[in-house]
Amino acid sequence: MQDSRADIPWKQITLFLLTVAILLLCALLLRPFFAAIVGAVILAVITQHPYEWLSARVRNRNLCATIAVIVVILAVVVPGFFLAQSIGKQALNAFSALRSSATLGRIDDYIGNRPELASQIESLSASIDANNVARSTANFVGPKFAIIVGGTVRLGTDIVVMILLLFFFYRDRALTLSAVRSLLPLHPDETAELLDRIDNTIFATALGRLTIAVIQGLLAGLAFWVLGVPNIILWSFTLTAFAMIPAFGAFLVWGPTAIYLGLNGHWGKAALLIVWGCVVVSMIDNILYPILVGSHIRAHLATILLTILGGIALFGPLGIVLGPVIFTVASTLLDIWRARSDPAAAPLQRWYSK
Repeated sequence: MQDSRADIPWKQITLFLLTVAILLLCALLLRPFFAAIVGAVILAVITQHPYEWLSARVRNRNLCATIAVIVVILAVVVPGFFLAQSIGKQALNAFSALRSSATLGRIDDYIGNRPELASQIESLSASIDANNVARSTANFVGPKFAIIVGGTVRLGTDIVVMILLLFFFYRDRALTLSAVRSLLPLHPDETAELLDRIDNTIFATALGRLTIAVIQGLLAGLAFWVLGVPNIILWSFTLTAFAMIPAFGAFLVWGPTAIYLGLNGHWGKAALLIVWGCVVVSMIDNILYPILVGSHIRAHLATILLTILGGIALFGPLGIVLGPVIFTVASTLLDIWRARSDPAAAPLQRWYSK
């Protein structure tokens, strides 16, 4: 009997190590689809209320999930494809404009009026070996082209996987949440609190910040159109993407655009864009943030900014959502430990309104 009891801890340790090893292997298997999984989760969360409305009218779960996925494809994927196509065309137009004779002529005139700069450029050109430059350029462009092609194929695969996962998240939402609750080592009320906070954080960061960024992009696009900035769609979309970073993201686009207008002699237009950018585009973030995001994520703007920037550095664009979510999980777990360690403290409260 004693030998049998002595073997039990070793068996438990072996089972634990085996479980950890298998879970690590599962993580490695799912790693290529990490972006697709996160994207499907984000879409499922931000479309939760419309799907609940639809599921109350379409009782068949398969049919309801199919309709919801089709609506998401028509509302998100298809417009995104045409937007990407338009942005690609405008990027090519911008590149062609840089190589146009008019642009090259202005550059030649600028250099010609500055003899010292012209002599430095001439000395630099004489020291460059054209054959070595050509070989280096070919060696650099070749792998990059392969990466671009591979990235395009991977993007298409991620979109297909994301749509498939979204269907199952819609159809089996109750089963998925039940499985997650059973795996978390928390009390039922603590589990509900944690999942609610994660849900609210994803909703606020994904939909709230995206809404603010889109409004900033539209307002900046209006200014670009009035001031005659070329390739409006390209720069408006770029500003929308950067505006997902709170506080200063939009400035990273409209600021250089104002400098571009000034260097081309349009100082009045540059001044107008600076005023519009400071007073309207950037200030709209401060106005809408407390309404769309701040009421759901009770954290200081500096904290959210750091979690978003850290998330982007760690996970890429997905870090815009994953950074605040990780912070929310950490703060919730700390609240749970605080409530457990101090029985006299007030019970864990939900600090948001649904």
